[in-house]
Amino acid sequence: MDNSTPIELIVGLGNPGDEHARTRHNAGFWVADELVRRARGSWRDERKFHGELAKCAIGGREVRLLKPMTYMNRSGLAVQSLMGFLKLAPEQVLAVHDEIDLPNGTVRLKWDGGHGGHNGLRDLNQHLGTQYRRVRVGVGRPVNSADVIDYVLERPRKDEQPLLDEAVLHAADAVELIITGGMEKAMLAFHTNGIVDKKEG
Repeated sequence: MDNSTPIELIVGLGNPGDEHARTRHNAGFWVADELVRRARGSWRDERKFHGELAKCAIGGREVRLLKPMTYMNRSGLAVQSLMGFLKLAPEQVLAVHDEIDLPNGTVRLKWDGGHGGHNGLRDLNQHLGTQYRRVRVGVGRPVNSADVIDYVLERPRKDEQPLLDEAVLHAADAVELIITGGMEKAMLAFHTNGIVDKKEG
């Protein structure tokens, strides 16, 4: 994997529909929306790519952002379709997603790796392999591990939401820094600020 390869596609993971819009599992959508808002861009429905697509200038570079509308467990279909059209390699893709293995409000960066039980990442790995980069937005874990599915499909508690809102802003900052300075620089910067740990697996 060439870690110096510029990111060309940012994928925010989530589920379509108003009923899912404010649930924990849609943290990736929230970050993608924040990036498009900052760039003063707009989303358009692209059925041939099974999602909503935006083209934005981030840090002086034009990149594409995608929100798959396939539901989480089929995210790879949308991403693979767009990658094929744009002729992109996995290392040119950055996925942003919720992460139950991180405390609520935490942001971490990761080079590649397994899916950790995340259905969106599981499908991305099946379609792309593992050599894409990730920004992970911590949403916390329920006390009972058997409740994970219900937990991520619920809205955060009122006391959790402010931390999660702040994490979305930090995650968008991280994406911008990855675009302008590269993954290693972003990891170093966030590690120094106590937000991102480069050794995080």
